[in-house]
Parts: sequence; structure tokens; C-alpha cells
Amino acid sequence: MTDAQTDPDQIEDTEDEAFGITERIVNEVLEAIEARDTARIDAVLDPLHPADIAHLIEVIDIRPRAELLTLWRGGLDGEVLSELDENLREEVIAALNPAELAEAMADLDSDDVVDLVEYLDEDQQAAVLTALSPTDRVVVEQSLSYPEESAGRHMQVELVRAPEHWTVGDAIDYLRSDVTLPDQFYHMILVDPRLKATGYVTLGRILSHPRGTRLLDLVEDTFRTFHVEQDVEEVAQAINHYHMITAPVVDDNDRIVGVITIDDAIRFLEEEAEEDLLRLAGVGEGSISDRVRDTTKQRAPWLAVNLFTAILASLVISLFEDTLSALVALAVLMPIVASMGGNAGTQSLTVAVRALATRDLTGSNVWRVIRREVLVGLINGLLFAVVMGVVGLVWFGSPMLGLVIAVAMVINLVIAGLAGTVVPIVLDRLNIDPALASGAFVTTVTDIVGFFAFLGLAALWLL
Repeated sequence: MTDAQTDPDQIEDTEDEAFGITERIVNEVLEAIEARDTARIDAVLDPLHPADIAHLIEVIDIRPRAELLTLWRGGLDGEVLSELDENLREEVIAALNPAELAEAMADLDSDDVVDLVEYLDEDQQAAVLTALSPTDRVVVEQSLSYPEESAGRHMQVELVRAPEHWTVGDAIDYLRSDVTLPDQFYHMILVDPRLKATGYVTLGRILSHPRGTRLLDLVEDTFRTFHVEQDVEEVAQAINHYHMITAPVVDDNDRIVGVITIDDAIRFLEEEAEEDLLRLAGVGEGSISDRVRDTTKQRAPWLAVNLFTAILASLVISLFEDTLSALVALAVLMPIVASMGGNAGTQSLTVAVRALATRDLTGSNVWRVIRREVLVGLINGLLFAVVMGVVGLVWFGSPMLGLVIAVAMVINLVIAGLAGTVVPIVLDRLNIDPALASGAFVTTVTDIVGFFAFLGLAALWLL
């Protein structure tokens, strides 16, 4: 590739520029990999943020990625590893020897180390744990002993405690003393003699008050604690709901054992939203960096489910073969009813799944939400029934055909609103992920009802 081809003025940067990675940078790295120019790789990558480096590793192909990991071993650190897509971490960690792995992990907080190793196989987990210091290894092993999606699994054990009787002066002197502090923290957490958390004070309030002020007089009213086995998504939602910066995590005796910070909470919520979006499309947790084999395995089961539901819809159609043979116009208009029902069902389904995920849809308002969606389906059904009634009349010159498709449209959109709300609620009550399973059921319902209503009414009124 020539210099003219990599001139930034002649290359249109892609959307990756929003992440600090441009097409020019990607091309420069690929050229350096092809030339095995380690100095040029260092020059391009060293100034970049770890998140941008991780993003670049994700977007390049498998072969140059493997060569990059070989050529740029000295620059790959724990922050880059923690930013990588989970599906790539095993591949990248497997390419590092124990010494490189230990060096990469050296400056990471405990929650980042746990996040790196929790999805690795046993051999890779053992390699990572062996690379840690004995103290860090005990901390990580303790975190891994908690349930997978719990606060204890994802908490950061590095925190700053202070006795509740301290003053601002005591706190400042402690923070300035020769004591090991977390790289980033936002609160001093107050504890009683039994190490039970009683409140927290922001660093800003500490620094803005006289030395003699009691820390207890400066505690935040947002303070609340979370148990180590509480669902981490619930903790993240509480952080967002109460505008918290730090969420203290406690054990069975209410003793403070760690914290979950706002940056981690945002990441949890974003990951959950992304997973729901992918599951609604039936693609699991896939990413563009997945191998063909893995992507195929993720998608094939849901394509099989869709095939089964399509066969059910076809069986309904087969019940009306004589009706279709007698009036060919039905075959032309039939997909419209099913398609409108499917789209309406997906709209209701998306709203319901999001409301369930954010805990906005509860037992106290479930019937109100169901009534709303059914009413919306009825109104939209009547609106588009008029449109399709006119289309049926003008297109085929049959007022009764227009009436048939109009009534079928109303029926299917009402059922779509009902199914799109009720199906995810029922699945949620059965502890089945509604984002993963609802789409196939709702589509089946709208297809079967749409075909049955349209063809059944046609058989009654037109023949």
C-alpha cells in the first residue's frame, strides 16, 4: 500500500473516529504488521487510549490480530485486556506467557482482574491466578466464589474506610500519610468499631470544610448498602436511580467488603441493554470479532425456532386451500395482515422487555400497560383497516374483500398488542429471559391469528 493510499486527506474516516480510531490508523497498523515493523507499531499505538487499542484489536482480522499480539507484546497491558470484548480475551490471554500476563495484571484493580478471568477456561484462569501476587490471588479467588452476576463478583475491594468519629482534619492527615490508596476513589466510607458501614463522605465535602468538622455531619443522604449476593444489575440500577457515585457492598454481618462505582454501573447497564438488543434479534451475545463457527452455533437454534413457527403458520394456511383456490386475491393480500401484526407485536414487545429490564413494569401497573397496548392496537387497527378497506375495494373492485381485510387487520393488531405485552411478562414470571424468547412466540401468535382471521372471514363472507 502506498503513502498516497494512507494519506489522511484522501481517506474517508469511518464511524470509528468517534472512538479515536480512524481508518488511517487501522491502515497504518496493518501496514506495520505486514512489514513486521515493531517501531512503527509502537509509534502508532502507544499514544492511544487503552479502549481505542482494544477497539482496534477487535476490528482487524484474525491473522493480523495474531501477528500484532506477537509483535507488540511489550505494550499490551491490563487496561487494554479489560477493555477487550469478552469473546477475544481468551485468544489474547492465551498468546501471553506467564511473565507478560503478570506484568499486564500488575496495576489492575481487583474487579478488573475478576472481570478478565471469570469467563476463561480453568487452565487460563490458573495461569492468571498464578501470575498474581499471593494477596491479590486471595482477593480474586474470594470474588470468584460469589455467584456469577452478584455484587460480590464484580465489586472492587480497594476502598478507603474511616472511623465514624473522625474529623475532616483526621481524614486529610490520613489521606496524606504513607498509606496505599486506590488509584481512583470518590468517597471515604465511615465504619463503626465492628466495620459496619454507617455512611460515606465525598472527597469534595472533606476538602471544602474546616478541619474540626465531624465526618458524620457531612455524610451523603444517598447512602445505602448492598449485599454481596445481590444481583449486580439491581445495584447498577440503584446507582442510576439514586444518582450515587459509590455503592458499598456488605457481607452477612453488614461489614463493608467492597464497592461498586458509577463507571462500572454504567458498563453493566450498557452491557445489559446491548444483550437485550441482540437477544431480541435472536443472535445471542455475538460480535463482529466472533468466528464463523461460533456465530453459526449462536444463530442456528433460533433460525430453527423460526422455521418451526413458520411451519405452524403454513399449516393454518393449508386449512384454507379451497378458499385460496377460489379467490386468488386472498394470496396477494394475505401477507399484509401478518406483516402488520408482526410489526405491531414487535413494537409492544420492545417496550415491554425494556420496561421489565428497568423494573418499570411491575405487578402494580401491569394491567394498565396491557390495556394501553391493546387500546393502541385497536386504534391503529381501525386506522389501517380503513386504508386497507379502500385498497381492497379499489384494487380488486370488491367491497366485501375490503371489509374482510379491514376486520382481519383490527383483530390482528389488537392481538399483537396483547401478545407483545403478555408474552414477555409471562416468560419473566417463569424466569425465562423475555428478551431471548419473546420474539419467536409473538411472531407465531400474530402470524397464526392474522392468517386464520383473514382466511376464516374470507371463507365465511366471500364464498
